[in-house]
Amino acid sequence: MQRLSTGARNTPESGIIEIFNAASGHEALIPLWAGEGDLPTPDFINRAVKASLDRGETFYTYQRGIPELREALAVYHGEIYGRPFSPERFFVTGSGMQAIQLAVQAISDAGQEIIVPSPSWPNISASVEIHGAKSVFVPMREANGGWELHLEDVEAAITPQTAAIFLNSPSNPTGWVADLDLLRACLDLARQHGLWIIADEIYALYYYGNTARSPSFYDIAEDDDQIIFVNSFSKNWAMTGWRVGWMSAPPAIGQVIENLVQYSTSGVPAFLQHGALAALSEGREFLESQIARARDGRSVVVSGLRESGRISVAPPEGAFYLFFSVDGVDDTRRFALDLVRQTGVGLAPGTAFGPGGERFLRLCYARKRAHLEEAVRRINAWLPAF
Repeated sequence: MQRLSTGARNTPESGIIEIFNAASGHEALIPLWAGEGDLPTPDFINRAVKASLDRGETFYTYQRGIPELREALAVYHGEIYGRPFSPERFFVTGSGMQAIQLAVQAISDAGQEIIVPSPSWPNISASVEIHGAKSVFVPMREANGGWELHLEDVEAAITPQTAAIFLNSPSNPTGWVADLDLLRACLDLARQHGLWIIADEIYALYYYGNTARSPSFYDIAEDDDQIIFVNSFSKNWAMTGWRVGWMSAPPAIGQVIENLVQYSTSGVPAFLQHGALAALSEGREFLESQIARARDGRSVVVSGLRESGRISVAPPEGAFYLFFSVDGVDDTRRFALDLVRQTGVGLAPGTAFGPGGERFLRLCYARKRAHLEEAVRRINAWLPAF
């Protein structure tokens, strides 16, 4: 073991996968631990992949992504953010996870620091640590039943070793959403200190405010600002198993990103990219149904779990997770293990999400109403015994 790298040796086991493994063989399982819905990828996407395979498109391809997909990404962003985008900003990656890894590699050296508000998705900090950099957690504050990130906390975490701020909004796991004032302040802070921002806005369209999407750095940033956006096809178009994502970055660093792709995966298979192209060009109706489904699921779990009398629930502002606490429960890992073994309802323990998450549990509600109603029923019925 000592001959392994420090980053590899110190990589933590996933607290979410532990629940997955504990549920093995359980009948009538309702798995709400992972960030995915229960719908398979729609046929129009699958057909596009089959057509690509039938054309024999199984060879090496463009490292930055096929031109048609990069153009479609530019059009898609233009429609959402109401401004023009150049295809030269976009780079296709082997998942949103790889997009995060490449972003970390591009803007930090071993020993440097990346600021990460916490609770946070554990893969963020793991990507930083494996690279040899250091995650500096900035605790979010509980307020009015929800969460807040205070700029002074971020500023206090900046040191001469800081390379970047990682901001995930809407947030996994908390459902917190940064408002435009905070985004502007973070951008000003990054400019002042010469820092990069890695912006994870994967859940931008899963927003429960008065607009069609959450506030974004795209609303305020210049094209050459030091911001790398990471994103994925997984959530919007039921493509979690496909492992296709993208990055948006200043074109000036395009060759650097292309090189990192070359020396990691040598590109995303062309036939998978044609599936992603179909998602963007034909998937508007499906995407809208996904968002409506999440909105309905949010209502089901918030109202249902409140009936328990022991669960503190604040409706999330965005994403599709409920991050809640149970009165009298401090060991959420044990709670989640007992719950899945005894009831078949799988939740992710807050211990998996870093500092500040320990007292909470995460439930993914991007699923059919009947499953969510049954999960709520089982949880409420089981709680008195715990």
